[in-house]
Amino acid sequence: MLTLALGTLRTRWTAFTGSFVALALGVAILAVMGLALASAADAPRRAPERFAAAPVVVRGQDTLRVSTPAGVRAEPLAHPRPLPARTVAALRALGPVTEDRSFPVRAEGAPGPLVGHPWSTAAFAPYELTAGRAPRAAGEVVISGTWATVGERLRTGHGPVRVVGTVAPLGFERAVFHSDARAARLAPVSTQLVVAADPARVRRVVGGTGRVLTGDARRLADAAPDRDREAVTALYALFGTAGGVAGFVSVFVVASTFAFTVAQRRREFGLLRTAGATPGQIRRLVGAEALLAGVAASATGCVLGAYAAPKLAARVVREGLAPGWFAIGDAVWPYHLAFWTGLLVAGGGVAAASWRAGRTRPAEALREASADTGVLTRGRLLCGTALLLTAVATLVPALLADPASLLHRKTYISRPMLLITAVALLSPPLVRPLVRMVTLLPSRLPGAGGMLVRENAAAAVRRTASVAAPVLVTVALTGSLLGAVQTLNRAQAEERRQRTAADLVVTAEDGLGPGALRRLRAVPGAEVLVTAPSAVYVLEEGVALVRSEARAADPAALAATARLPLTDGRVTGLDDDSIIVNEEWERHAVGQRVSVWLGDGTRRTLRIAAVMPVGTGGNGVYVTPANAPGAVPDRAEVRVADGADRAAVAAGLREAVRSSGGRVHTAGAWLRATSPRTDGRTRAGFALILGIALLYAGIALAGTLAMAASDRRPELRSLRLAGATRAQVLRLVAAEALTVTVVGGVLGVLVAAANLLGMDGALRLLSAPAGPVLPWPALGAVTGACAVTAVVSAVVSAGPALRR
Repeated sequence: MLTLALGTLRTRWTAFTGSFVALALGVAILAVMGLALASAADAPRRAPERFAAAPVVVRGQDTLRVSTPAGVRAEPLAHPRPLPARTVAALRALGPVTEDRSFPVRAEGAPGPLVGHPWSTAAFAPYELTAGRAPRAAGEVVISGTWATVGERLRTGHGPVRVVGTVAPLGFERAVFHSDARAARLAPVSTQLVVAADPARVRRVVGGTGRVLTGDARRLADAAPDRDREAVTALYALFGTAGGVAGFVSVFVVASTFAFTVAQRRREFGLLRTAGATPGQIRRLVGAEALLAGVAASATGCVLGAYAAPKLAARVVREGLAPGWFAIGDAVWPYHLAFWTGLLVAGGGVAAASWRAGRTRPAEALREASADTGVLTRGRLLCGTALLLTAVATLVPALLADPASLLHRKTYISRPMLLITAVALLSPPLVRPLVRMVTLLPSRLPGAGGMLVRENAAAAVRRTASVAAPVLVTVALTGSLLGAVQTLNRAQAEERRQRTAADLVVTAEDGLGPGALRRLRAVPGAEVLVTAPSAVYVLEEGVALVRSEARAADPAALAATARLPLTDGRVTGLDDDSIIVNEEWERHAVGQRVSVWLGDGTRRTLRIAAVMPVGTGGNGVYVTPANAPGAVPDRAEVRVADGADRAAVAAGLREAVRSSGGRVHTAGAWLRATSPRTDGRTRAGFALILGIALLYAGIALAGTLAMAASDRRPELRSLRLAGATRAQVLRLVAAEALTVTVVGGVLGVLVAAANLLGMDGALRLLSAPAGPVLPWPALGAVTGACAVTAVVSAVVSAGPALRR
């Protein structure tokens, strides 16, 4: 059997080229993704940065911990608490105490974001002076780097300062050191400090009022200590999703290619059955061919993966999608996983086709070789129907029970695959009507070309369906993924537009201080709503500690300046003893009291004053400033009073926030500037996924059309004998390939539209209707790329068949 299989591979190598390339590429992608995931799991432990030379660091409470029947649940606090004064006094009795402070600094001519610290903390990094001296007066600073020189005067958001010294940069920040007294005025609250004392004695003094950090744990006192963990999580999402989609597309393409190959060999199998071969022998022959091709393709894919993985790692680091330490390691398991998965895909892809080949009787096989019938087999019909019903059965309960789950990225990436596979399996009955629809106008043009294209594509259902399938997958994935993001972005933008009743919006990245707020409220003709970001925590179902983003606002100004979408209650009902929640909360009836923890961990029981719909997830909660301790205002929404001069009000607002670095926008400009956009990591992930799908589509199109060309030689030669020129025949082949590509594109658009209608239904149930958005430019580009590939492959493959 192996000898016969090897002979078949040698003589019919063109029939297996498409499957071999598709499988090798799939294995290579799986190997690359596996190596990337293994390397991400081996992230090095980050060493302390700002406090590498500090003996002991003590932080105030920065984590909320709640005991539940299922264990302790923890969440980072939005506003960490400072250490109690009595604890600080007790620590001073143990040894020298240095309070740390950090605050943003804006300076003209700076190379990027700056962060300010008291000079006394510089020794804990340690920073060392390279020029000048330490700052002593309020207007003196020391900078890291050489972007300013000693003696130079700088204009900052806190006033003019003079550079009196420089320190060598350490790479993790651009620091500006002030005198300790000046830093204390700029950042009055200190949430961590350094103690030069025995760690055990420090822990006894601190007790439960804070955290004591020594050794490597001192890195937790640095800015963004979890950035490596977040980067690893993002890499897992990027490469895991890409690997999953690559697996799906590779199985689809390999199965489709093997099925078409087996269908082309019906006459050969019929002769073998006539010669006495049993159905089991036919199946084993096809399986042996797939096994041999799978072993070679899997081995090739592993070699390609080993070559491509380091290049991918370097690329994602260069693009800023991964931290600088990310590099491919020496893990072996990804190669085993990719190799054996490749063999499994090859076996699974040929299983259905070999079963069909083995079931045919000799006479039936010979008869089918002359007529393209029985394309939609019972197994194909059952599998396609089952997948279609599964797609519907999983969509409807989600719409009824938890429509918000359909907006999650994992959901709208994975759900389309069910419908894509179902439609691809059930596509043969749709081929003829779609071909006739696409060729309706060309077939009525003078000449027989349009009619021949229509009849050829409609009669060869198996070939048409096989060529249309990869186009369907690529177009449907493009429309479903990009359309889901654009639909969700449109809904979020519409939500923000409906909530905004302001004429002008003032924003400040570094926050609006008390002086700026006083000046804003004093601008004539301005009705000002100041809000500050915070968070509220609630324990739901007794075991889940849920964090909700919150905005702190004055109730009267909120009612006058914003349009909150309420399902019950009134904005004016908000006070220091109440809260506005959304319907996603377990308790969301107006008048009910709910136990919450505020942004600094303070526990409160608040009355529900009003309820908002869930929306797209941006409807958080609203509290009064009294229930957001530590929150710094960062936005002011302003309505211009009746009769007031809008330009004069805008000028007054700009003057009020000039020293704070604030900006004044019109409401429309602010909405455009803050409208939801796809971030770089998501764009890179989608580009990787769709690039894989498009590459597979090209391979499948080229392979299928090359295999089909060998069977069409008698047909094409007959056309030449009937008087058609070589150019006419090639134009006919190109037009047929283009027609079939359009058929696949139409099916893909219909599948994408169906997927987006499910998301639109979820948004409507969440009170955020926006209408589905199909990404027509991307769909056109993908369909065009498939069309070019199909036409070129068809013409190149048909050329040798026309040689006399």
